[in-house]
Amino acid sequence: MTPLAGWENFYVIVGASAGALIGLQFVVMTLIAEFPIARDMQRASSAFATPTIVHFGFVLLLTAVASAPWHGVAPVAGCWGVLGAFGVMYVFIVVRRMRTQKAYSPELEDWLFHALVPLAGYATLIASAYGAWRNSDGALFAVAAAALLLLFAGIHNAWDAVTYHVLVTRGRQRQSDRQEETSKGPDKG
Repeated sequence: MTPLAGWENFYVIVGASAGALIGLQFVVMTLIAEFPIARDMQRASSAFATPTIVHFGFVLLLTAVASAPWHGVAPVAGCWGVLGAFGVMYVFIVVRRMRTQKAYSPELEDWLFHALVPLAGYATLIASAYGAWRNSDGALFAVAAAALLLLFAGIHNAWDAVTYHVLVTRGRQRQSDRQEETSKGPDKG
């Protein structure tokens, strides 16, 4: 029996959660699709919405890789390292997108959950790949922590995006509608 065998339930739960959250994110995006489009929304979406799906996808892929019937930790550790390296590169792409988009001015919380927390998760995967050669049990706990960091960052970012669209974007639309009605004056039907 490999050290991964004891982690089956964890990866089933986390992987199912990531898959369900990907689906839910698509439903939410469909529901808010009729909201007014802000300036530079396409670049803002690639900075704030797309990474959420990518992080959920990484978690889903990570759990699938970890749930495969490996005969030891070494091959899966290589996969962790590759996933972590791609994730780190992707976080730098996201940071560049956050800085160049003009639809929204990121706050500290945005930098934390869109850049630092995912970076910590992906860096932990790289460290786990290296550490698996010395201490497979510790590496498995680190991989679990990385998966949870990415999952929680994605949940936070999805919630943040929805509340922004519902409260801010929809609020602006309602205010604009009221101003338009006021400027027309009362109906003289």
